[in-house]
Amino acid sequence: MIKSELIARLAEKNPHLYQRDIERIVGCIFDEITAALARGDRVELRGFGAFSVKERPARTGRNPRTGDAVSVAQKFVPFFKTGKELRESLNGGAHPDDDHEDEHEA
Repeated sequence: MIKSELIARLAEKNPHLYQRDIERIVGCIFDEITAALARGDRVELRGFGAFSVKERPARTGRNPRTGDAVSVAQKFVPFFKTGKELRESLNGGAHPDDDHEDEHEA
């Protein structure tokens, strides 16, 4: 689903709201999540998951074409950890041997 599809679905389910207002609301939510991550904060949406930022330290990599050593700068990457309710809904309920939490980079 892309942002415009999300806005269209929200507009369908909320006919009392103008589409331009829904666009503004969705934009504000994404902007706030982005700003929080840029500050180094963690954003947790209960039942859905948590967004955070992970640091990738500077390192020496290799150019795959030439094999030469290449300096790769430090960077920060967004990280998403799924919430228990989301994981269970995706997997059709809880699994007894599934005590670990799935983690994914965004």
